[in-house]
Amino acid sequence: MILLDMITQKKYYVINKPYGVLSQFTDDQKRKTLSSIFKFPKDVYPVGRLDYDSEGLLILTNDKSLTDYLLNPKNRHEREYYVQVENIPAESDLQKLREGVMLRDGKTLPAKAELIKDPGFPTRVPPVRERKNIPTQWISLTLTEGKNRQVRRMTAAIGFPTLRLVRVRIKKLKMEILNRGGVKEIIQSEVEKYLK
Repeated sequence: MILLDMITQKKYYVINKPYGVLSQFTDDQKRKTLSSIFKFPKDVYPVGRLDYDSEGLLILTNDKSLTDYLLNPKNRHEREYYVQVENIPAESDLQKLREGVMLRDGKTLPAKAELIKDPGFPTRVPPVRERKNIPTQWISLTLTEGKNRQVRRMTAAIGFPTLRLVRVRIKKLKMEILNRGGVKEIIQSEVEKYLK
């Protein structure tokens, strides 16, 4: 009985995924994966993904019910991203994001979008390319769906290419204190409080 409890014990980890790391454990092309960050238990897997060139909050667990809940598009839970874009969007540009943007696979759901101050993240390695004569701006973009590379496609569709993308929140769970590449194990009560 004790052995069975150990096998089925639910485990939860949150990580601050760095740029240039795949949201998986192996790669045929020898790129960095989650295995290079931390020795996760064998039965733990990422809930969703962040692209190779995106950073920020990623959840890993062996709790299938939580995974199903967070990945089911019907549940429409919030995911907040801080996005550095080229040029400075006007209020009318942000309004387009709020109303939904037409992409090749359909119109996005309404989003929350606002300009924010530079969040002061450590410089990315490699650094973001910046052009002297073109300003950049950070925006907070909160989505309730997860189309492939959606944030990048949304900002590009309104004329503001994404330079850097960091997921900072999933539902009520915030990245906050985790350093780049940082890993924290969380307990069931925190899952109930922040993710249910």
